[in-house]
Amino acid sequence: MQVYPNRFNDTLSKGLKPCYLIFGDEPQQKFEIIEALRSAAREQGFDERTVLVADNEFSWQTLLEATQSLSLFSARQLIELELPTGKPGSEGSKTLQQVAPLLGEDTLLVVHGPKIGKDVQKSKWFKTLDEHGIHSLCYPLEGKPLMAWIGNQLNVAGVAVSPQGARLIADFCEGNLMAARQEIDKLALLYPGQQVDDAALERAIVDQSRYNVFQLVDVMLEGNAQRCIKMLYRLESEGLEPNIVIWALIREWQTLTNLVTARESQGSIQWQRHGIWRNRQGFYESALQRLDKARLSEIREALSQADHLFKQEAVTRPYVKLCHLCMLFLGMPVNTLPVAEA
Repeated sequence: MQVYPNRFNDTLSKGLKPCYLIFGDEPQQKFEIIEALRSAAREQGFDERTVLVADNEFSWQTLLEATQSLSLFSARQLIELELPTGKPGSEGSKTLQQVAPLLGEDTLLVVHGPKIGKDVQKSKWFKTLDEHGIHSLCYPLEGKPLMAWIGNQLNVAGVAVSPQGARLIADFCEGNLMAARQEIDKLALLYPGQQVDDAALERAIVDQSRYNVFQLVDVMLEGNAQRCIKMLYRLESEGLEPNIVIWALIREWQTLTNLVTARESQGSIQWQRHGIWRNRQGFYESALQRLDKARLSEIREALSQADHLFKQEAVTRPYVKLCHLCMLFLGMPVNTLPVAEA
């Protein structure tokens, strides 16, 4: 059974399950869930904790032995198994299916790892363990879910801020919940039980937002110019190689060109044929309202020139050039803007 991270503590209050599957690429949520599990397990007498990592040197017999043995000092044990790749392999799959019915009142298994795809969620070992417990997928938060998470963290910390203050925390720490949690903890120390005004909040926090090129592309397609430029600034400060952004922009140009062609020839777009799932269709629909074949032809020429210059390392301020390229996708007139090139 799937439980969303923000509902996880509610399920713990109803009692522990024999098995938990915690996966995703958002570390703060994973940390909070696993810590909550450890705490609940201790309260219910799981005094022995075994930590296993299924790396290349791991023997799956170790997991079998752990589920069948208890120490002299504890009648209940918590086993934490990390899957670094998110997949156990064929031997691990068989072992996990073998272990599932052995779990019970005295043995609690927590399996965790990075982001997994539908293939893993549909695998036999995952389904077998899920039948005995709960799975939760921890993905980066944006928009309303991010604001809800920040609001909850502020309440827990006993910190009061204005709606604008909460938005400021989100803007400064977006893509980095761990940093947001640290900033909220810092506010709790500086202003215990107090209302923190916006000016004091801005002085106290540090911009720790982290983004990746895929988030940049989605915001660009959506048409959010201000956020797109902010992401470019952060990616530059984090030292992201400009050629990675160029690669992403060329890929999106090709996708948009294919979508325009498909719409003209077929009258509608069959999204899955282009590898675009429902959660991203809105981004492309927004972009297609701004970009026709003539615009895409201009973008192709600009991308071709930029790709050539970047490969020759002939751009002195590459992120200025990248910003101008993104503006073309945003439908903004940039032909009159100067571009810093060597």
